[in-house]
Amino acid sequence: MLKEGDTAPDFTTRDAHGEEVKLSGLRGQKLVLYFYPKDDTPGCTKEACSIRDGYSEFERQGIKVLGVSLDDEASHQAFASKYDLPFTLLADTDHSVSDAYGVYGEQHWGDKTYMGVSRKTFLIDEQGKIKKVFDKVNVEQHADEVLQAFG
Repeated sequence: MLKEGDTAPDFTTRDAHGEEVKLSGLRGQKLVLYFYPKDDTPGCTKEACSIRDGYSEFERQGIKVLGVSLDDEASHQAFASKYDLPFTLLADTDHSVSDAYGVYGEQHWGDKTYMGVSRKTFLIDEQGKIKKVFDKVNVEQHADEVLQAFG
């Protein structure tokens, strides 16, 4: 279980456009690494739109936003286009990034059990250390929560 003060696990994966993204290549920047279950579902859309609506403030503060789900590049492209999302979405189709951050596992929704990603956000400082972990995310106000925590 990752906690504040831990070094954020490095990873390499692809963004919505198939470009390689390596976490260690982003050192020196403040990062929001947010994990969400699935593109274009009600809660995930509210969370993404909350971040979109606050994105100018993220940019002003020099904070890079990375959203991660198990969806592939094409799904991310459609999701970003439909909701005009200005930040990077990462495809974790083999759940290796989600495994490294401890967010992949058995999920429960109603009476169903399945393997998937928990909604969780990690704030990572310029040195690659975890500054804060959000275990409980208010999908409609997540941008405000994150910006206050980076404050």
